[in-house]
Amino acid sequence: MTDGATSDPGAQPRRHVSETYVVMLAVAMVVGAGIFKSPALVAENAGSTLWLFAAWAIGGLVSLVGALCYAELATTFPDAGGDYHFLKRAYGKGAAFLFAWSRFAIINTGSIALLGFVFGDYMQEVVSLGSHGGAIWAILAVAGLTALNLRGMNSESTGDYALTALEVLGVVMMGAAAIWMVMQGVSPASANPASPATPPASFGYAIVFALLAYGGWNEIATLSAEVRDPKRGMARALVISVIVITALYLFAAWAFWRGLGITALAKSTAPAADLMARAFGPNAGWLTAIAIACAAFTSINATIIVGGRTTYAAAHDWPALARLGRWDGKRAIPTAAYLAQGAVSMLLVCLGAFYDGFATLVDYTAPVFWLFMAASGLAVIVLRFREKDAPRPFRTPLYPVLPLAFAAASLAMVWSSVDYVRVGALFGLGVLGAGVLVMAALRTGGTEA
Repeated sequence: MTDGATSDPGAQPRRHVSETYVVMLAVAMVVGAGIFKSPALVAENAGSTLWLFAAWAIGGLVSLVGALCYAELATTFPDAGGDYHFLKRAYGKGAAFLFAWSRFAIINTGSIALLGFVFGDYMQEVVSLGSHGGAIWAILAVAGLTALNLRGMNSESTGDYALTALEVLGVVMMGAAAIWMVMQGVSPASANPASPATPPASFGYAIVFALLAYGGWNEIATLSAEVRDPKRGMARALVISVIVITALYLFAAWAFWRGLGITALAKSTAPAADLMARAFGPNAGWLTAIAIACAAFTSINATIIVGGRTTYAAAHDWPALARLGRWDGKRAIPTAAYLAQGAVSMLLVCLGAFYDGFATLVDYTAPVFWLFMAASGLAVIVLRFREKDAPRPFRTPLYPVLPLAFAAASLAMVWSSVDYVRVGALFGLGVLGAGVLVMAALRTGGTEA
């Protein structure tokens, strides 16, 4: 992958990242707002203990199947573009551009902005900055972390590990609260209904909300060209990441179930705060706020690290975007792509400040995210035919069953997202459609490589 912007071999991604760092980054991206927002909705739609835990386990299983698919793609076709590179090889430059556009205008920037609102809303509980304080905190977080990451990634930052440790600590705090209640003989806030032998009609929605919390592990594929072990490193990192995340989520689900009970959990608007208050008293609320703010802050940081790499990779195919395709060899980052990503993210924060920030941005990102996840799952099959002779250090087991199953699950999420969120989802799909016009303008102007 070369052009005028990156013709110097020293200005290309190099293999300097350990598997441990990639696992840490995946955990940092995924274990954020979702586990503090989704449990109540999962409980509401699961209705009983058995199906509550089944929803979280199925979410982990679907994610593991996806990780096995991505493991083949990332080890066979390593590239800083991640999904962009896979989709380009499978479906052509047009489909890949729409993905890159979606990452830039919807998926990554929207995720950074919505995580910014989670951070801001909880920081408001600690230090209020006025009526729009949540948005102000969000902008400060996005701007500060963008600036921090512009320092570069020449070595694995101790700070990144420390931030992720704080995020995991937030989940562990929930478990500690439930264990404390067990030790003190405190019963759950409400009874846990008996579990029927068959799932309720709403069980599908329980899985939808569980999978929303699992979303984001695939982003680490953008580091596939930087992992030290080119053959098996990314495969191991993907699988281990999903297993760790699933274990944390099941632990958190148990904590909410044990501390609040199904009925109270389903009715809770802030289950983490309710659990901590029940275990340690109402004054423990600020501890919860800090823990969740730390989790969101870490997720923002990790999403910034991987997000700019897709924009960098796409810029190589469109000379008009060459500035975004420059790789800073000294700092080992796509500097211009980071800056552009930060600017769009802060713009979305400003827009979200007037339209129920977090909820609106979830609506905005979900259907487009799952649409491209389905396309990546099917890319495993397409590339087995189109590039059958390519060396494959890792092959997805039970092929083609697992890729087809993952694609089907992702398409079900697309439908559920559109059916559930409606207006916000349609707006996100509209921005995706605008990407077609942008691509047409680039082609008309003769700016396609």
